[in-house]
Amino acid sequence: MSEIDLKRFFLEQVPLFASFPADKVEEIVIKSRLATFEGNEAMLETGDEGHGIGVMISGHAEISTSDNTGTRTVIAQLGTGDVFGIMSVLTGDRIVADVIAGNRCFVLMIPQDVFTSHVLGNPKAIVYLSRLLADRTRAMSADNHAVNGAGMAKSDDPYALSLTTNRPGKVVALNVGISQIHFGIYDTEESGADIHGIIDNADKQHARITVMVGPQRQTMEHAPFKLSDLFKVMSEATALLGPAFTFHPEDVTAIGHRVVHGGNKFSSSVVITPSVIADIEELAVFAPLHNPVNVAGIRVALKHFPNVPQVAVFDTAFHQTLAPYAYLYGLPYDLYKQHGIRRYGFHGTSHRYVSLKSAEVLKRPLGELEIVSCHLGIGASMCAIDHGRSVDTTMGMTPSDGLIMPSRAGSIDPAVMIHLVEQHKMTPEQLSTLINSESGLKGISGISSDIHEIEAAAAEGHHRALLAHKAFCYQVRKNIGAYTAAMGGIDVLAFTGDIGETSATVRSLACQGLGYMGIKLDEDKNRHLGKFDSHAVISADDSPVKILVVANDDERLVAWEALRAIERNELLLEAKADAAPAIPVEISAHHVHLSQADVEALFGPGHQLTPMHELSQPGQYACEEQVHLVGPKGRIAKVRVLGPTRKETQVEIAMTEQFKLGVQPPIRQSGDLAGTPGVTLEGPYGSTTIERGVICAQRHIHMAPEDALRFRVRDNYVVRVRVEGERELIFGDVVVRVNPAFRLAMHIDTDEGNAGNIRTGMLGYIEEIQSRA
Repeated sequence: MSEIDLKRFFLEQVPLFASFPADKVEEIVIKSRLATFEGNEAMLETGDEGHGIGVMISGHAEISTSDNTGTRTVIAQLGTGDVFGIMSVLTGDRIVADVIAGNRCFVLMIPQDVFTSHVLGNPKAIVYLSRLLADRTRAMSADNHAVNGAGMAKSDDPYALSLTTNRPGKVVALNVGISQIHFGIYDTEESGADIHGIIDNADKQHARITVMVGPQRQTMEHAPFKLSDLFKVMSEATALLGPAFTFHPEDVTAIGHRVVHGGNKFSSSVVITPSVIADIEELAVFAPLHNPVNVAGIRVALKHFPNVPQVAVFDTAFHQTLAPYAYLYGLPYDLYKQHGIRRYGFHGTSHRYVSLKSAEVLKRPLGELEIVSCHLGIGASMCAIDHGRSVDTTMGMTPSDGLIMPSRAGSIDPAVMIHLVEQHKMTPEQLSTLINSESGLKGISGISSDIHEIEAAAAEGHHRALLAHKAFCYQVRKNIGAYTAAMGGIDVLAFTGDIGETSATVRSLACQGLGYMGIKLDEDKNRHLGKFDSHAVISADDSPVKILVVANDDERLVAWEALRAIERNELLLEAKADAAPAIPVEISAHHVHLSQADVEALFGPGHQLTPMHELSQPGQYACEEQVHLVGPKGRIAKVRVLGPTRKETQVEIAMTEQFKLGVQPPIRQSGDLAGTPGVTLEGPYGSTTIERGVICAQRHIHMAPEDALRFRVRDNYVVRVRVEGERELIFGDVVVRVNPAFRLAMHIDTDEGNAGNIRTGMLGYIEEIQSRA
């Protein structure tokens, strides 16, 4: 079907044009243009001048407004056949509401002169437009609170942060460590009755057990016991809280286990199988003090609860989206390739939760936020979260790297370790004790690893306490700046962890001097924070950056991750039972999507793109037109233009081409252009420079709704895909895009295709659902 046929076919089914003769429809079609908009892309923005109306051919979108707090009110939902931009062309005023694509949308853009000469002369069209305009005007004048209230009623938990499920029972979270066991017991029906427990085995003569629920706290001493008796001891300890809170094993419906190191193998929490246990044991080389005891806890739980789903929740999983240039050390590459020596990062569950909580507080999609998360506790790490993806973090191959911590040294010149071995004759065991237990705040201050004891000493003028506190806060502040630079901006600065939640002084010093970045702390709110529920806002009212304090509950996060992993696994098993089809793989070469204004700047006034051949996705085509890309360093010649035109020009390139141009674009979904670099485009008529728009496209799968049903996924799910070939490859962080106009296909760029010897036409299979939108 040609572009004109496609436009005419849909236009004849649009209610606005129901009374138009076929020749008039065809005339409108010829004088209009087809445009594509990606999910979250603005088709019209408040304040724009109206140049015509848009007709939805496929996809869905919304008309909405935003107040000065960022709260968005939806005025109307748009689907196939709906029109937008009416008010502006009828009144001559600027656009008064945003029109934002919900997924990929194909839209027929009818210029204002065509609308005026061909549409306004039809009486039935005028009646239709008048009614539509009246409806939308009423919606815009409706009470915003009522609209928002109705929206929240539709989804009380839009970011899926609760532990409520349809299956009543208890979710148990276990963190089995060397000298302590932390556990949490959570009711899937009733929140607020969460039980927390700590079993301290540091004293070999007896175990000290503390259990808490709400304000109630009970302690007991217990004779040393074997790990196999763990659940019996949990029952004894929780009985101190009363019959209503006593742990009964028969109530357990799911168990989540914290596992420190997941290496390259695990990019999300997973339901435990024998092969998962074997992988965790193999990864003990990176966490010899933690993974073995984590596995011991898993084996005991599997023996006691053989029919209960159990999940491994990895500290490292969230950071598997780091790019190689962010996780590689400056060591010979073979040490990474053959032995896995690289930055992995930790506290991933905490950082992921903070990102979702931040989106919930701001009432904005996670996929449009840039967040710096500061987990400051016994272990301390920071994370740069760009549009929902971890792009950098301070901890490294082990949790010893990064910030100065209460008792860990953090980043240190590796030659210092050599010096200590050669000159001070220290053994590896002594070095490990030094950097993990005797350094950090404790080592510098000589007083304590407790931030509050250090602050008390500093208040009395203790020099080393002052120095330790200053060093700690300086590193946090320095990394806030570094991570803001890494992402090209910041929307949220969040603090969590024992120190992040309880030290107003640390938060204050970390934010001082960052006003030029839009980080404005309300010192009064910060100083008088006190106890809070799930979060608190401590930024000034006029701060462009929202500053949050988020309550951290490690065991609750493990339980939350466990429930999410079980849900994803059930969906995957259903899809496999339903024999979901293989996914054709396609290699995407570099290309350019142009706005109509840039088409004319590059190829001449009035120029229309010339279709050369259709692409695999319906409505998309390669054009005869080509452009040259010119960056700060060099140029790339003859880059193919793809049609139809878009509202904003976008350039998609691979990593090798970044170097040629001298730009550093982020990995993004198509249409997500905030904070991206620009480039100059040259055409036969002239050139144009875009201020933003260059991206490396995130791996993605296009599929129609019927495909999504078979695969048990939805738009914006993230999956891992196994690709069959000469050697089997697994690709993680693959985003699913669902649209009625899509044909099933997975797209990866040329660099990844060449590295894996993958060719168009190979087949992929969804092996894991990593996260659900």
